[in-house]
Amino acid sequence: MKYNWQLPNWANFTFDESVINSIAVKFALETGELKGLVDSLSNEIREETILQFMISEAIKTSEIEGEFFSRQDVISSIKKNLGYSDDFRQIRNKEVQGIGKLMVTVRKSYSGKLTEFMIKEWHTILMEYSKHINPGEYRSGEESMQIVSGSYGKEIIHFEAPPSSQVPVEMKNFIKWHNDFELKPTDIKSALIKTSISHLYFESIHPFEDGNGRIGRAIAEKCLSESLNRPVLMSISSTIELDKKQYYESLKQVQRTLEITDWILYFSTLILESQKNAKQTVLFTLSKTKFIDRFKNKMNERQNKAVLKMFENGVAGFQGGMTVIKYVSITKTSRATATRDLQDLTEKSILIPKGEGRSRRYDLNLLP
Repeated sequence: MKYNWQLPNWANFTFDESVINSIAVKFALETGELKGLVDSLSNEIREETILQFMISEAIKTSEIEGEFFSRQDVISSIKKNLGYSDDFRQIRNKEVQGIGKLMVTVRKSYSGKLTEFMIKEWHTILMEYSKHINPGEYRSGEESMQIVSGSYGKEIIHFEAPPSSQVPVEMKNFIKWHNDFELKPTDIKSALIKTSISHLYFESIHPFEDGNGRIGRAIAEKCLSESLNRPVLMSISSTIELDKKQYYESLKQVQRTLEITDWILYFSTLILESQKNAKQTVLFTLSKTKFIDRFKNKMNERQNKAVLKMFENGVAGFQGGMTVIKYVSITKTSRATATRDLQDLTEKSILIPKGEGRSRRYDLNLLP
């Protein structure tokens, strides 16, 4: 079996661009509507919205690779790198500092020309606190870079990347291809095609010992933002994470051919879904802000802390609802006080109770 980089005419991808005609139209409508919605927000709400997208992307791009970080650590890291805070003491996992800084750096560099130096810099940021990895350095050595799954002795090889000796030339070719692929500002279809190929092309080279997936998704975000001439508001990784199996299967299939119509269709659809999900996130952030403004003077310090905790997971919601036990854990108060506080929040129509007895839980009342 040969992989894409072993085939004649490698990197001369062929595809039928008409398969995404309707997707391009839908994406243009969605991104236009979202831009209008975001532009109408106050500066404070707009900053909160952007922050939520970076938090989601940081968490989900890490989870795809099997790394699960504390949401609070991610929030602290991103706020620090945005200049909202200079306190790193709350961050328990040092590796979170890298992913947080990467999210901010990628967003700020959306309009800059993609270079090898930029990609290596991103890798240095991401892997600064990782052991056994040379941050910002392409892989070296004779051992092949393989994507495998399965237990020891029963491994399944999904893909084998070009040997380390070829990586420098492959990356130079990739950068040249990316920068030679010029777009008109309103050419949505070509923007989707370029973004889909950029991610595939980079992942097929797999230039680093570790972190290729996270850097590859950052490249996709940068490519789409650069193509649209503004930082995109979406979390591609959040959509991928909903069906990782489909993502890896699509990647596996396309890395055996240079005919990539199916991949263009898959990845463009994924981008469209990410944009649709983004609109829900913006609307949720707007609801959250209105909710807090409406009730902040009706809650004591404990209640305010618990309600803000319920908002942390965004559109996904507070899993399982608020309970007396969770309230005690969050506020460090007694069970009796927790019961009184929750009853008070119910009477003020801030929370909606569901169930009875031990199964009783409370959800946020987001209806105006």
